Amino acid sequence: MAEDNDGDERCQLFRVDLARPGDLLPLTEPSPPYFLRGGQLHPNGRWLIYGANYDAEAGHEIEPTWVYRHDVVSEERVALARPARSGWVTPDLNPPGTHILYSRNEADPAGQQVWLVDIEGRDDREVINVGAARKVSASWLPDGTRAIVLAETDTHRRVGLWDLETGGLRWLLDDPDRNVEDVQVPHGSDHAVVVEVKEARVHASLLAIETGHEARIPSVAGELIPLAPAGGGAWVGSYGSARHPDDLVRFVPTNRQPDRFVSLSRVWERTELTAGDLAPAEDIRWRSADGLSIQGWLYRPLGLARGTIVSIHGGPTAHSRDRMNPLIQFLVARGFTVLDPNYRGSTGFGQAFQEAIKEDGWGGREQADIQAGITALIERGIAVPGKVGVTGVSYGGYSSWCAITRYHPEEVMAAAPVCGMTDLVVDYETTRPDQVPERYRERSPINFVSDIKGRLLIVQGLRDPNVTPRNVQIVREAQDQAGVSYDVLTFADEGHGIKRPKNQKVLYQRLAEFFAGAFAP
Repeated sequence: MAEDNDGDERCQLFRVDLARPGDLLPLTEPSPPYFLRGGQLHPNGRWLIYGANYDAEAGHEIEPTWVYRHDVVSEERVALARPARSGWVTPDLNPPGTHILYSRNEADPAGQQVWLVDIEGRDDREVINVGAARKVSASWLPDGTRAIVLAETDTHRRVGLWDLETGGLRWLLDDPDRNVEDVQVPHGSDHAVVVEVKEARVHASLLAIETGHEARIPSVAGELIPLAPAGGGAWVGSYGSARHPDDLVRFVPTNRQPDRFVSLSRVWERTELTAGDLAPAEDIRWRSADGLSIQGWLYRPLGLARGTIVSIHGGPTAHSRDRMNPLIQFLVARGFTVLDPNYRGSTGFGQAFQEAIKEDGWGGREQADIQAGITALIERGIAVPGKVGVTGVSYGGYSSWCAITRYHPEEVMAAAPVCGMTDLVVDYETTRPDQVPERYRERSPINFVSDIKGRLLIVQGLRDPNVTPRNVQIVREAQDQAGVSYDVLTFADEGHGIKRPKNQKVLYQRLAEFFAGAFAP
């Protein structure tokens, strides 16, 4: 397991023996001066495999992530692979402990290739490349000699099987009409779990590795994703919906009745809430400024709404789902209507929709998608002009800043960005000081704070390594200079996002009070 320090993402790894689950054995140093990715124990119980942006010989942090073999007894660290370009590298050790799969993006920052290195670091080579600017990933099968592959094409993702001994790659699924977003082969299974997302709804299937036969899991209300076989034809899976907290369940793939699933975590026994206390996620559609169809989820309170809040998901490479969102449910319970939009750039709607955000870059037409959703709610009588606010974390925070600096008050009266970037140039210069395109300046909300007409609440974790507190510092200085009023809510023990339950209680209450005050006559 990994543990960081107050959300700074500088993780220390621990070993937890199943026979003594309360005992944590430290494997790496606390609060390391680098970011550590992954962490697998070798079958010999002595070697630890992980990725770290760290040069152990020189003793300092670096930009690329190297693949390390760490001897937890002698403390010796051996760099098995040394990628040259920065990237998120999570190595995958095969069960026999002989080889490691990992990713590189040496050819193009937008792409990703699969590389292989042996446990001694002598054989480091590229094994799967589907194009310089395309992404491909692979994970080991339980046999340790083959890997399941998920690869991008221009129109979709296809699923393949790669063989270590022959180097051959055989495609198992290759259908442009399907939007496969994940594939894994669970331990002890001869089937791959294929997760397809269509119009933000999950459809899972079991794909026989040897024969290629695919069995679809019946669709249910919410999301059901198989995790591992449980014997006797049953599976353990994750299940949840907007009205059902995330649960581990035992189910039979042919059964599509959630009330017949066997709850393993007994989630309803651990809360006083019932499904009747939670608002359902209504599928809602509208047209953006250029005519593109946009989907979102609408949550309605009982009785007359106090106003409407747009909750914008982060990423942007992610999507909002029919799963329980505690903040949204809290705001609905406090009397607010909530819109959760899946703007262009979101996953779950196909390759073309996901890649569409790259045409303009951040701050382009995806912001028009969100604005059009607000307009649609007003036109349909769901939202009231002057009583609309926005909030979101990370990219959702950036979008909240865009809304309060661009939209008219009748569209957005208040914004509460959480860990949202205000100056794209600050982050861009951090890693690429010699290339700062003018577009980054034009799309940075900090340059337009003087245009803010509504209420503003800035929320920030003071140990955020991604959107650093410097973002808050510079935007506060800009607003003070422009004479713009604002409120600030900071958390000293939080990183990128407010995740501690005690802090979430403070945040949720503050957000409800903030928007209620902004919407008051």
